[in-house]
Amino acid sequence: MATVGSFTGFSFLSSPVSSETTSTPSISAALFSSGCFKLSPKLVLKVPQCANLFAVSAGTRIEEVQQEEGLRGDSVSAAGISQSRRSADWKAARTYKESGVIYEGRVEGFNGGGLLVRFYSLVGFVPYPQLIPSHSCTEPKKSIIEVAKGLVGSVISLKVIQADEAARKLIFSEKEAIWSKISGQVNLGDIFEAKVGYVEDYGAFVHLRFPDGCYYLTGLVHVSEVSWDLVNDVRDILNVGDDVKVKVIKIDREKRRITLSIKQLESDPLLETLDKVIPQMKANPESTSDSSNDLLPGLESICQELLQEDGIIDVRIGRRGFEKRVVSQDLQLWLSNAPVEDKQFTLLARAGREVQEVHLTTYLDQEGIKLAVQRVLERIP
Repeated sequence: MATVGSFTGFSFLSSPVSSETTSTPSISAALFSSGCFKLSPKLVLKVPQCANLFAVSAGTRIEEVQQEEGLRGDSVSAAGISQSRRSADWKAARTYKESGVIYEGRVEGFNGGGLLVRFYSLVGFVPYPQLIPSHSCTEPKKSIIEVAKGLVGSVISLKVIQADEAARKLIFSEKEAIWSKISGQVNLGDIFEAKVGYVEDYGAFVHLRFPDGCYYLTGLVHVSEVSWDLVNDVRDILNVGDDVKVKVIKIDREKRRITLSIKQLESDPLLETLDKVIPQMKANPESTSDSSNDLLPGLESICQELLQEDGIIDVRIGRRGFEKRVVSQDLQLWLSNAPVEDKQFTLLARAGREVQEVHLTTYLDQEGIKLAVQRVLERIP
């Protein structure tokens, strides 16, 4: 029968003890299940070559920690080898954590909080939130316990994220291991099929589907990137389990964050329909000083500040019209996709349903204009 033990506050089942070892109850059953020790007729434990641990990451070798702990020799007491072996394995765990080496661990069990994974003579813990989303996305109707049950006996890639011998906490993360393996395949501008994992007030976290059909990584679609329309509540548009298509717009590899957009897969409808909205209005640009009464509130100050930017020669106001939808109540400036003629670019000032053209004559390119507008908006309260 399997014996019940405890690990960092979680209950778990240790491997069964064979009849050959019952005469030495002081020796942990976990040592025998590892296959690295056997009991001789004289009840003396011997350390074979398999006690040496090796791993390589970025040219760094994990030392043969068992040998450093003085485990060489033909005979050691049963209690001594147990304590020494565990101490050596804790040292190995700390080395895995510091070096970032990926450990391929076998799932030996589970409980209400996560998976139990064999780490030589130790048992580690993988909290359910540290599993990659593919386990639940591929079988969404299964509970997390059913998913965990199906993983028993399998080998998964893990990273050690906590190795505290005093507190007996050995914690693994599959997410961090897969990030190291897969994130290099993700680049700015990539488009993924994805599934909505969970929704917050500030946006939706979606799981990216890779070509092999697995969902390895998770990214955030901020509320501002959900739709070109004004979104008051993300839940009005996205729900858990929805299948969506997203574009990668930012990657922070140091913080392991991917920022995604749904709306950027479509052109801004306002830019596409501007001429349809106000074709009947006569384009008669006038200087900002002569037409301040016709400007959107706050636009006059922006135009005056734009004239102070190096590279901007002239600022003139163009047509004004109304959209059917509200994009934002605040005044916003957008660089139009209108054709550039005679060094003249077009900005679109938008507030509520109103839209107004601002024509810039400038030597700056598009990126230079964006930076100039950003500086102006930062100066104006």
